[in-house]
Amino acid sequence: MQSVASAIRAALLTGEPRAKCFATRDVARRWRKGALAFEFDVTMPPEPARPERPELLAPNRMPKRGKFGSERGRIALWHSLAHIEFVAIDLALDMAGRFGEQMGEEFVSDFLSVAADEAMHFALLARKLERLGSQYGALPAHGGLWQAAHDTRHDVAARLAVVPMVLEARGLDVTPATLERVRAAGDEHGAKILARILDDEIRHVGFGTKHFLKVVESSGQVPSEAWKTLVSAHFRGPIKPPFNDSARLAAGLSRDFYEDVAN
Repeated sequence: MQSVASAIRAALLTGEPRAKCFATRDVARRWRKGALAFEFDVTMPPEPARPERPELLAPNRMPKRGKFGSERGRIALWHSLAHIEFVAIDLALDMAGRFGEQMGEEFVSDFLSVAADEAMHFALLARKLERLGSQYGALPAHGGLWQAAHDTRHDVAARLAVVPMVLEARGLDVTPATLERVRAAGDEHGAKILARILDDEIRHVGFGTKHFLKVVESSGQVPSEAWKTLVSAHFRGPIKPPFNDSARLAAGLSRDFYEDVAN
């Protein structure tokens, strides 16, 4: 029987977007059906494979999207969202493959389900771009989204603190406003995609919070204080309000964690 680690590694090293989505959902399905062994006989790659396009740029080199009401602005928005979800596939795969042996089978199950969700989100957004006459890779994209994974590659608590509990939690804050803007523009199809993503991301942040609590409480730490220490050490950007407190609380993130670190 193939090991879950080797199946995850193969998906991480699949660069073509459609193939990566298929590979990711296949790993999650086979794990769920008991067709992969809980074995970690290979290491995860330092970086996942990437497609030739989009061109990845530093944040300060990214072109401005333009106004949402313009065709260019709409395409730029959906392209940006598609890229975030594409990188999120690899973040979830790497989480399961890099830390699964340490954290156990439930951890692997949770983050492989996250990876499958992110693959589905990307597929929805890629099709949305095609409906607009574009495609993923047509525009440059943010090249720094993998940095958080690289910086926390040796510490599962740091990875959980930064990726689900900061980066994905930020999605809970900003998605509702984007959804309303899309709906106000008459794009109910796009609004339904964003509503689906928002619902799933609450669950994803919840997985991260659940496993973070297990790690820090087992060592006798106060969770909110441990989170602040790890974020201060490993996250390079600010924690920005406004916060979607209700969605964050649904994911297990109370204001004790983030209220007094907001910039």
